[in-house]
Amino acid sequence: MSSENVIRALGLSKAYLIYAQPRDRLKQMLFGRFKTYFKPYWALRDVSLEIARGETVGVIGRNGSGKSTFLQMICGTVLPTAGSVVSVGRVAALLELGSGFNPEFTGRENVLLSATILGLERRVINDRLDDIIAFAGVGDFIDQPVKLYSSGMYARLAFAVAAHVDADILILDEILAVGDAAFVQKCMRFIHRFKQNGTLLFVSHDAQSVTTLCDRVVWLDRGSVRMEGPAKDVCAEYARALQLEGDDSDSLRFGGRRQRPPMPRRVHDPRADLLRASNLRNDIELFDFNPNAAWLGQRGASIISVTLTSAATGNVNCLEGGEEVELEIEAELNKDLQHPIIGFHVLNKLGQMVFGDNTYLVYRTSEVSMAAGSRLSGRFRFQMPYLPTGDYAVSVAIATGTQEDYVPQHWVDDALFFRVNSSHVSRGLCGIPMMDVTLVKDGARVPAQSPLSPL
Repeated sequence: MSSENVIRALGLSKAYLIYAQPRDRLKQMLFGRFKTYFKPYWALRDVSLEIARGETVGVIGRNGSGKSTFLQMICGTVLPTAGSVVSVGRVAALLELGSGFNPEFTGRENVLLSATILGLERRVINDRLDDIIAFAGVGDFIDQPVKLYSSGMYARLAFAVAAHVDADILILDEILAVGDAAFVQKCMRFIHRFKQNGTLLFVSHDAQSVTTLCDRVVWLDRGSVRMEGPAKDVCAEYARALQLEGDDSDSLRFGGRRQRPPMPRRVHDPRADLLRASNLRNDIELFDFNPNAAWLGQRGASIISVTLTSAATGNVNCLEGGEEVELEIEAELNKDLQHPIIGFHVLNKLGQMVFGDNTYLVYRTSEVSMAAGSRLSGRFRFQMPYLPTGDYAVSVAIATGTQEDYVPQHWVDDALFFRVNSSHVSRGLCGIPMMDVTLVKDGARVPAQSPLSPL
């Protein structure tokens, strides 16, 4: 194994023996050399993977695809039927919720037990015990048996231990699916710090988290590797497969909002003139609609045009952040449709959705029906947010039904691209136009420089 690789799995396979009746187990023990009384269920078949030191690798797949079995074999808690796996360094794994905890022990006792199993000396554990308890944040329950804990409290305690044992390899299996938002944010801050030096294996059904955190992704399907590669590419193919193959667990919601607040007045950002006169002007370069982009759906309609223009000037070549724009998505109907919905998503270079919306809420009580051969356009007028520099893609769709029960007719990934060449936004997915930005000193507004002053 290369000195740069800390995990190497070669031809890893795992079969579980399925017996039709309990007595068949005894028969197998007594007469197994003459006849087989079980059926093998292959949870994993011939999986090979090398992970380098400091790399972050995501593992995705449907339930039952072999993800947890694969991670358990890396940790050594499950032995492979065939193949081998080698890991170098201390492994801290958060797999099944509460695994490794004795339900009769208190939280404090389980911290001592888990940290000892992971290889810390008792002196080191005692030095870090207060920090572990503070990170867990379970309060007085730290001295209660963990069988009384909620799933969120289990997760807090398990993650707190893993965060303080100086692990070289951290394995997370859906541990962030439980717990409140504040705890998840605390965990994410730790994970980002850990990634600077450690190796991370991350399993989640949240494609956005996987895309954001991971360098590359392994997609397991029915126990085998279906795809491996850059996180954005693999997650995009996985999402497309879920749609095409009928798995509705991650169904798209075209924006997903159930309630729409009253429309605000258009904001005039007091910094607009300053930004426009500087090298931080949020210039956006537009590219043409790609009619040959990847798509999915039943093709009851076809999207034939997508345009993004300045509402004031009609400019289709370049825009500015903060200005009012109009996105138009035009579709031609191939058959009669009832209750059509048109929507869009804007995604950054990591595949994260920055913003999006759809026509459903506005027309949910209208009996909209369209005949084959007619054309339907969805027009969205909004104030463009300020975006960080980089490339962006607009995915568009026409569907029928409701946000909870819909049928995609034509979903086009990366239908339109645009590039932000300069920006004042350095953090976050986007910046929003401000109505006012003020410093107040002792109750009085601090005067600012002229908005035309160069930056």
